[in-house]
Amino acid sequence: MQLYNTLSAEERAIMIDDAGKQRLTLSFYAYAQISNPTQFRNELFLAWNKLEVLGRIYVANEGINAQLSLPADNFYAFKDSIEDYDFMKGIRLNIAVEQDDHSFLKLTVKVRDKIVADGLVDETFDVTNIGIHLKAKEFNDLLEDPNTIVVDMRNHYESEIGHFTNAIKPDVDTFRESLPIIEDQLSAHKQDKKLLMYCTGGIRCEKASAYFKHKGFENVYQLEGGIIEYTRQVKAEGLESKFIGKNFVFDHRLGERITDDIVSQCHQCGAPCDVHTNCANEGCHLLFIQCESCKSKMEGCCSDECVSIIHLPEDEQKAVRRGIKNGNKIFKKGKSDVLTFKNNIETHGIFIAEEKKSVVAKAPKIKKIFIGKGTHFYPKASVAEFEIEENEIKIGDTIVIKGSTTGEEKMILSQMFVNENTAQKAIAGDICTFKVPFRIRLSDKLYKVLG
Repeated sequence: MQLYNTLSAEERAIMIDDAGKQRLTLSFYAYAQISNPTQFRNELFLAWNKLEVLGRIYVANEGINAQLSLPADNFYAFKDSIEDYDFMKGIRLNIAVEQDDHSFLKLTVKVRDKIVADGLVDETFDVTNIGIHLKAKEFNDLLEDPNTIVVDMRNHYESEIGHFTNAIKPDVDTFRESLPIIEDQLSAHKQDKKLLMYCTGGIRCEKASAYFKHKGFENVYQLEGGIIEYTRQVKAEGLESKFIGKNFVFDHRLGERITDDIVSQCHQCGAPCDVHTNCANEGCHLLFIQCESCKSKMEGCCSDECVSIIHLPEDEQKAVRRGIKNGNKIFKKGKSDVLTFKNNIETHGIFIAEEKKSVVAKAPKIKKIFIGKGTHFYPKASVAEFEIEENEIKIGDTIVIKGSTTGEEKMILSQMFVNENTAQKAIAGDICTFKVPFRIRLSDKLYKVLG
């Protein structure tokens, strides 16, 4: 009994091409009480493998979250297979805006603690007390209300290529990071404003809306079916799309076009571009935005170092990769010191082709050593908190705080608190706090200037 994928992506791609069948890409989710997720997972794999379903599916005690593709001919058989389960009868299937036969090349069904990593303890609040669902027209109407605050519940690399106009877009790597940040930023408007949320397919808003209601927000709304269903309704009903740019998707496409607006720029040169790619170096795979010119020049890589690595013999490339742990060290999402343009300038809004862009002069390199990383996000400027990971800093040192959004800020350390007490020096293991005239992010790093 086969319970796991046995073909490589390359073999599967050839099979898809040889079959010559049109495939549908779709997604769905459902919250439900599943007593035996492993058994449920195995049942799905056996049923869907026979239907040539490919995709990435997470199941947990709390439900299912699925993004997948299948031959269009098998759609109704697939629909029957999920409706064998009462909690998925009549479920909404979000059909992708743009279709690609190679959107998924493996069938992966995994058992997880949660279908979305939200960092919440569900037992502490009522997860069924969710916000009001809005269809596309209702969502558009509420966007025009001056008492509405619209929040993008996705990560920075998703919202940078497309978003709703005037949306708050938290600079976060993960969904769980955004929840406390949004609560802090909007704490003064729990009663007087309407909190309007959206995400890709609706699943993140489902849990977030219940969380924010638990935290005292009185007027909570969410976009039903997310950006995918919104786009379908906009086209079907002839509505104006208030979403501009591309919708980031978690398959080989990495995005689907919603409007012709280009709202982002190449991370390497600054040219208008909204095409994500993964670095061609197998030991890097950094996700970033790269234009065709830079793709050709950099051979699909994020840095000169990665270009040199991909030209090594395969056994030497494997030797370089050996020992590198998976996770944030490899699969970073658009935040790296090697992305020259992204680290030099922060841009927002729609790119206007006729607009002349000033040349950003590169500042001379500062000789510095790494000290630590940010440990707290403060929505207002004035406070920075860092964990000292190596080396030390003391009063009078010149320090640099650097991050993809913060940029590179240099200052002299005149006063600081170490482990909540006034101190002259901080060493590895200490938590150091001091005043700054700007905001820091969790992704920011602290350096000490040498010489």
